[in-house]
Amino acid sequence: MQKLHHLINELESKIPQYEITNSNVSSSTVGWQIEHSLKIILMVVHTLKTSNPNNYKWKFNKVRLLFQIINIIPRGKVKAPKITLPDVIITAETLKTSFEKVKQELAGWENLSKNSYFTHPFFGDLNKNPTVWFLNLHTYHHLKIVRDICNKI
Repeated sequence: MQKLHHLINELESKIPQYEITNSNVSSSTVGWQIEHSLKIILMVVHTLKTSNPNNYKWKFNKVRLLFQIINIIPRGKVKAPKITLPDVIITAETLKTSFEKVKQELAGWENLSKNSYFTHPFFGDLNKNPTVWFLNLHTYHHLKIVRDICNKI
């Protein structure tokens, strides 16, 4: 979780650049990338907290294994599901509010059962430890996009 907190802190440091865009990197703004990342964290952690750990069953998933090996999300290959798209007008204030929500949601992480889980559309059911891997992977993917948008102005 320490790595995820570090990634979140770096994303938070980019709030002042939330309006920046660079069409050579992405059609969305820095703020959109940040809000999407935070929305994923909120949704996933909330789902883990409300899951029934007794229902978790590990299953081999070759797509998950491939991504765990390469440990990157290729850009432009997967479109974010509609439910994960930011649904607010993004401002510095809405981003600050989203960061506060994420920090509150993550506060109870240590108390979750190791078999609390969520179902990813490609990776299948991920319990607590693989969920940390996924959140790190996804957050880092969008942080790299944010860095590239900011660095290629």
